[in-house]
Amino acid sequence: MNTDLISLDGTPASALAFGTMQFGGRANAAQSAAMYDACRTAGITHFDTAWVYTDGASEEILGQLIRDERDSLLIATKVAYIGGAGPENIRRQLDQSRTRLAQDMVDILYLHRYDTETDLRDTLACLAELRAAGQFRYLGLSNFAAWQVMKAIQIGQEFDLRPAILQPMYSLIKRQAEVEILPMCADQDIAVAPYSPLGGGMLTGKYAADPTDGGSRGRLDEDPRYRERYGQRWMLDSASALSGLAAELGVAPASLAVAWASGYGQQVTPIISARTLAQLRPSLAALDIEMTPALYDRISALSPRPAPATDRLEEQA
Repeated sequence: MNTDLISLDGTPASALAFGTMQFGGRANAAQSAAMYDACRTAGITHFDTAWVYTDGASEEILGQLIRDERDSLLIATKVAYIGGAGPENIRRQLDQSRTRLAQDMVDILYLHRYDTETDLRDTLACLAELRAAGQFRYLGLSNFAAWQVMKAIQIGQEFDLRPAILQPMYSLIKRQAEVEILPMCADQDIAVAPYSPLGGGMLTGKYAADPTDGGSRGRLDEDPRYRERYGQRWMLDSASALSGLAAELGVAPASLAVAWASGYGQQVTPIISARTLAQLRPSLAALDIEMTPALYDRISALSPRPAPATDRLEEQA
């Protein structure tokens, strides 16, 4: 949990965040409400969405769900995944997001990705104006490389605007963030909300065997992007090993995967997500796992650790 990020009434950010990418898509309104209620019962205060998710339905559904307890929550959305990070596009998308959420302000506003076609100074100047106008409280960056974050920090000094949170991909089978991203965030006191802690679903164990009916087991079967991202044999071997350890400990593999991602450091708040309440429960159960150093190291050993940046520099010398 990152205690620097607080809601309007001072409630600290929860140990996990919930991503609403499925709201209004694979999860209908009733399923979305059931998952939201389960998250709140588990103590989750941090909810993440984006302008681009499900053509706006994600933001609209989340906006309806948070009405009665808004001030106790951290609400994050993301802009500029499409259309570029120019001021006009950022303003237009944030206006639409605030309308969909039925909120004058969001707590965290992310740049959804780095825009190589727009001067970052123009982007940050616009964001500084929006923050001063009370349209968001914390600046977030998503899918930024370490050097891009440091560039944003440097330029942001001109506008008294500093990234408070970063959203990278991170899981037991996608550990590249350990090389530079996570150490940089620890050094710069930036919170981390990693997405896909279940490795696109592979770390749930459901891909251990071929479906007996020939049907789909999830996104890795349905989406070529996910097959490319998680298609290496060692990833399946790591997922199988995690399932074996989970069986030994009497917990779900997904619970271990989320707890392990959270165990990297106190500033790390994994974003969990699901299509149904049944699918969500194992991720929520990660909150009940005591991630001791011994267990963390045992899980870490199930997948290759990327070489630290210092090792790479020594190899090049």
